[in-house]
Amino acid sequence: MRPVRELVRLLLPVACPCGAPDVRWCARCAALLDGPPVRVERGAPRLDRLDGVAAVPVWALTPYSGPVRDVVVHWKDRGRADLDRLLAPALHRAARRLGPAFHDALGDTPLAVVPVPSTGAARRARGREPVSVLARAVVDGLRDAGSAARFVPALARRGAARDQVGLGARARGRNLAGAVRMTRRGARALGQRSACILVDDVLTTGATLAAVERALERAGHDVLGATVLAATPPPADDAPAARHGRSDIDGKLVRT
Repeated sequence: MRPVRELVRLLLPVACPCGAPDVRWCARCAALLDGPPVRVERGAPRLDRLDGVAAVPVWALTPYSGPVRDVVVHWKDRGRADLDRLLAPALHRAARRLGPAFHDALGDTPLAVVPVPSTGAARRARGREPVSVLARAVVDGLRDAGSAARFVPALARRGAARDQVGLGARARGRNLAGAVRMTRRGARALGQRSACILVDDVLTTGATLAAVERALERAGHDVLGATVLAATPPPADDAPAARHGRSDIDGKLVRT
């Protein structure tokens, strides 16, 4: 069997998205996702609601740059579904760290974990919803921490919205205006009023999370926070994204 395995490796070489050969992901890339979740919403200008209510808290594991960007791009758009086994455990660990704070805030009230939906075109091209993999990992992590969490894919994108990749901050906001809707199945699953946490892969300007938050709030639900793998560092700041906020893991869930 070993010669067959070696032949397969020659014909279909395995490499980390950063370029390290002969491994699906290297120790360096894995280590970038090992840190604690940190508050990053202050670096996302389109999360500002402009109604006096502070932006929804967002926790990220790492800046969206360098090798992390390569990993996410390969995972979402280059057929590297095997990277689920790197990224999902990373958010599972993050959710387990955040779980006690959500449990303190909600007690035994169920927490709905809502994945940010992809566009129909992106879903067809990828053949799946990658963010749902992350959301299920968050559910498991919250449950491990004692929270009554459940996976609720409650939302969909309307046909008019295009994919956000390549759009600037204002264009992202315009693109998503009214583009996120509640599905019938999602409405039944959430009921009249649910506490929700959002899950996405990357926080860029915040326009996507803001649109999802508005869609849930219009339906009467409360969005307590969001968790992502990585956050784009603000352009005027050279510090890593993780330094733009604070963890609030062991404290109360507050909007700042």
